[in-house]
Amino acid sequence: MKGASLHYFLAFLIIFVLTVSAAPAQTPGSSPANPAPAGTLLAGIIECGQGYTSHELYDMKITLVEVVRGEEAWKRIARASSSNKPASAGFDYILARVRFEYHARGTPGLCVHQLLPGQFTAYSADGDEYKAVSVVPPAPEMRKDLKSGETFEGWLALMVAREDMAPLMSYSADKGGAIAHGGGKWFVLR
Repeated sequence: MKGASLHYFLAFLIIFVLTVSAAPAQTPGSSPANPAPAGTLLAGIIECGQGYTSHELYDMKITLVEVVRGEEAWKRIARASSSNKPASAGFDYILARVRFEYHARGTPGLCVHQLLPGQFTAYSADGDEYKAVSVVPPAPEMRKDLKSGETFEGWLALMVAREDMAPLMSYSADKGGAIAHGGGKWFVLR
């Protein structure tokens, strides 16, 4: 009986360790394997500063507010600028409306975060990066120099394969010169 109890205990311990070690990857939005759906608020920390200057920590919150795809996305993109061209054959435009909040964790809190469209990237459900598109999105575009305490909401234009029904979008502050603690944020674009 003691041997059977020991086996049950070891099995429980193994399952417990595997569950605990897998927990961070299960947080919605923390990886492409578990992207957050639209409407989910994701929080993170951005380290701001350059060179040898003091690097400050800032809380950021990001939400994919709205996703528009296909013909409706193209209508809005066409209205945004007459220079915009239709999506390539076999592809759809996706418009993503994103809300971004930025707050200093301490003082002086003077670091400005450059929020840029290039910090957002579309990926296929299989993990392949889609090429960035050069179109004018509806106003306001997701581009702003944010000061502590500010919130901004803007549009991004992305292009994905028409047959891709669960494309992803990632946000990485690293592409704007800051450092994102805990890695990028991931959303499913639907």
